[in-house]
Amino acid sequence: MIKKLWELFQKHREALLYLIFGGLTTVLNYLVFVLCSRLLPVETTTIPNLIAWVVAVLFAYATNRIWVFQSAAQGFGAVVRELAAFAGARVFTLVLEMAILWIFVDYLGLLDLVVKIAANVLVIVLNYVFSKLWIFKKKIDPANEKSM
Repeated sequence: MIKKLWELFQKHREALLYLIFGGLTTVLNYLVFVLCSRLLPVETTTIPNLIAWVVAVLFAYATNRIWVFQSAAQGFGAVVRELAAFAGARVFTLVLEMAILWIFVDYLGLLDLVVKIAANVLVIVLNYVFSKLWIFKKKIDPANEKSM
């Protein structure tokens, strides 16, 4: 039984770890938002939300880099480029989510919670695709590539 579970985990390791660390990222985002909104002397949610988003993106980058996609990028420049691509993709999906909410909730009057859930599903899928195919893309070693 344990062996079968381990094999199942190994088969779907990347996706499972992405979901686990994504859940932890969401919890961290919420906790930082609550802390900042209660402790900072501001009358808007914008600053606490921005701080929470930055902390969550940095946490997500570190966990995705180390455990989920096991990035091979080495050196300061390579890591900075990878982090910039990661943050850029997250900014894109953040703007996309905000646009979806504006169009479907503010403009068309649909139920906000339903739209938020649907938008989050799209954002999670896009973030995974961007991370897998662009940001943490595995480099092909020409020495190990089979000739046709």
